[in-house]
Amino acid sequence: MRCSFSTRLGPVALLAAAVLLFNAPASLGAQVTVPVESATVTAAPLPEAQETHAPASSPSVDFITPHITDSHHLEIPWPNSHLAREIELPRWAPVHIGSFALDLSPTKHVVFMLFAATLASLLLVGAASVSHRQHATDGHPRGFAGGIEAMALYLRNEVVLPNVGHHGQKYVPFALTLFFFILCCNLLGLFPYGATATGNVSVTATLAIITFFVVEAAGIRANGWGYLRTIFYWNNDLPIVMRVIMFFVMSTVEAVGKLSKPFALTIRLFANMTAGHIVLLAIIGLIFTFQSYYIAGVPVLMATAISALELFVSFLQAFIFTLLASVFIGQMRSSHH
Repeated sequence: MRCSFSTRLGPVALLAAAVLLFNAPASLGAQVTVPVESATVTAAPLPEAQETHAPASSPSVDFITPHITDSHHLEIPWPNSHLAREIELPRWAPVHIGSFALDLSPTKHVVFMLFAATLASLLLVGAASVSHRQHATDGHPRGFAGGIEAMALYLRNEVVLPNVGHHGQKYVPFALTLFFFILCCNLLGLFPYGATATGNVSVTATLAIITFFVVEAAGIRANGWGYLRTIFYWNNDLPIVMRVIMFFVMSTVEAVGKLSKPFALTIRLFANMTAGHIVLLAIIGLIFTFQSYYIAGVPVLMATAISALELFVSFLQAFIFTLLASVFIGQMRSSHH
């Protein structure tokens, strides 16, 4: 059985992640205001021999936030003390739309989204070509092409078609695009010097908005004018007074329900992909916090376990996003209020 694949490029990224606060201000106790009316107490100075000076503490460095937020530079492997070198991305003049300035300069997450889209395109188109050739010669695919086809067929037969409903074949390319693009974005963040574009709330929000428009367009195509019933509630079985009251109450509920779906898709993917990196960096940070090689083994083992869990979460979140998109499309196509 042949399988065709389709990929699309997801849009732009801006800012995302969580900010961790490690240190409280140390100088708060030195700021004391004494009322004018109170007595003045003068402490005798210490002898020179007894004067003590606290050692200057090293400034705290936030190494978690830069790894999970967007930036205008990339890190590449480099043979120096940090084993990395920063490359500044080009900065373009903002585009002015009236009084609004739109910055279209590429960022780290934009670069990795382009990389993920290109990678997904090459993998899927190449796997489809090899699968077609193997079907013609051997009658069945094998190797990497067979694995990709098995994933695509599972998503089509077990996820998309049962949830989208009758004549849902036309929505399979969109669902496969979501799955493989999100999966590539998730996996690229697990590699050294990589970045997780789906850990950016702007990226996940854009994916959710695109899904929202596809869901609503599917409802319009399937229901025609009946689509308005998914927004405006009108029950002909109720008395006219209750009918008007329920119209205003339930129409508000319907509108909130429509908006809550893309919001849920946005936060679920963003939070899961960001949380794993924060936990991983915090565990590795224990080595630098205690400044001891003797405890390094425990954080490294814990980080290895977290990385294995993140690998599973990368597949799981791509699957859940695709599943929920298919469910929302199916619900809208079969809506009868």
